[in-house]
Amino acid sequence: MASLKPFFPRNPYLLLRLAYAATVVLFLWICTQFYIPGKGFTYLIRFGTQRNVPAVIPALGPGAINHYEEEDSYGYDAQYYAQIAMRPWLGNPALKRAVDSLPYRARRILFAWTAYGLALGDPSRALQIYAVQNIACWLALATLMLRWFPPVNWGNFARWFGLLFSSGLCLSVRGSLVDGPSLLLIAAGVALVEAGRPWWSAVVLGVSGLGRETNILAAGAPAWPKARTFRAWVEFVVRALIVLLPLAAWLWVLRGWLGNDGMHAGNNFAWPFRAYATKWSNTVHQLRSEGIGSVAQWSVLMLIALTAQWLFFVLRPRWNEPWWRVGMAYAVLMAALGDAVWEGYPGAASRVLLPMALAFNVLVPRGARWWALLLLGNLTVIFSSDFLKPPGREDYHISGPRDLYMIAKTGHTVEAVFNDKEWFLPERSRFDYWRWSRGSATLALHNPQDFAVMADISFDLKSNDERHVTVNAGDRVLWSGDTIRTLRGVVVRDVRLEPGDTVWRLTTDQEAEFPPNGDLRKVAFSLRNLEIRVTRRAEITGAPVGKP
Repeated sequence: MASLKPFFPRNPYLLLRLAYAATVVLFLWICTQFYIPGKGFTYLIRFGTQRNVPAVIPALGPGAINHYEEEDSYGYDAQYYAQIAMRPWLGNPALKRAVDSLPYRARRILFAWTAYGLALGDPSRALQIYAVQNIACWLALATLMLRWFPPVNWGNFARWFGLLFSSGLCLSVRGSLVDGPSLLLIAAGVALVEAGRPWWSAVVLGVSGLGRETNILAAGAPAWPKARTFRAWVEFVVRALIVLLPLAAWLWVLRGWLGNDGMHAGNNFAWPFRAYATKWSNTVHQLRSEGIGSVAQWSVLMLIALTAQWLFFVLRPRWNEPWWRVGMAYAVLMAALGDAVWEGYPGAASRVLLPMALAFNVLVPRGARWWALLLLGNLTVIFSSDFLKPPGREDYHISGPRDLYMIAKTGHTVEAVFNDKEWFLPERSRFDYWRWSRGSATLALHNPQDFAVMADISFDLKSNDERHVTVNAGDRVLWSGDTIRTLRGVVVRDVRLEPGDTVWRLTTDQEAEFPPNGDLRKVAFSLRNLEIRVTRRAEITGAPVGKP
């Protein structure tokens, strides 16, 4: 056994610390994938081309600040907060037209102000800063949580990692939402309570209420006065007012400035557990109808995780613990959440209840018999990577001898050209890249050389249903078969690519349909992992051919 000692570090904490460091490096690497040249990190904000409002502010109009827009999408909440951040003058008529409900969105003004302030009033910089605020707050939260999860054992690492890569926090990062920065402020407020700084805690929690209204639920972190004296009670009441007054004053200002229209919370709240039960019912029905592999399986894991957290706080009261008081407050909130928070995939519940998740990871006792509960409460880690998929930038890969597929003087290469009227924009995951078709579609294989080349072309086909797809080059059938939810690999060898375009037609026997995950696009099939491997120079004579 002595010969094995050199393979193990003398410092027993070295591997553990490397795991912490590797987690941060992994997150930063993921974040770099969201950068798009010319558009920065605006992919994270999720602007949509199909809007619920007629326009955007002039700074984002045609010919103005370049930014990423999701095709055939209504976008998401951050597109409204980001526009406020670019110029937070709420009386601006253009802003009123561009934001779906300005009185409602303006209640969460804090992180629009921080972006605008850090940008020194420059709208373009404010847009980029707003997009990456969640990334900065994730890093700050990862550092702050070392207070509760220091790198001394793997149990602490599991709790720390489980929160940082929970679906709620990943959703906040992916959508530049207010939940991640809000969690940082709440965690800072509780840390100040534990450090014996209740006044500073009240200030931090009061400011956090301007980021999201439910943040003031963390006001329960400070305990009731231990000393039953008049002064102690006065101090307690004053600290409570410090938490409540910033939000109350801002709401009063907004009511006078913008009026009362749009100030209500809509379907955000409901009778206790009514919307929660509806979510369970809808999820089970979807799982039965669509089976394993649908997004319903992830909704089940999310519901199990939140239920485990809720039961922990209800069944194991610890009134003297600041984190228990915070977690219990959000457990009550969970019961009252409405359909608007639970509906859809993935829904907003997991990010709205992030403080409960952090309190859960802090308070679950150490020890082997608690591991099952800890794992149940962090099940969303299993699918959180689904929300951190980078934007698609590639349609295909090209390989082979460089002098055959590339013209050295111009840099032009053999390429696949997609018609955007027949295909949606490229997408990708960690390992795959693809385009969804809008129905039957064409694909042009362009050869810039003045001579023909031979190539092997491989790709995968996948659809949300069972359908038949045929690949034709003119009248010649290159491949024909059925596609299903699992990948169907296709290889067409010895394809002759004449100078110019060789056009393929991919025909399907069914119309495009809405996918089961709530996507607003009608899609037919996806062409995935297209690779063009140029093999040799073609003979002078011959016609474009290809054999499967």
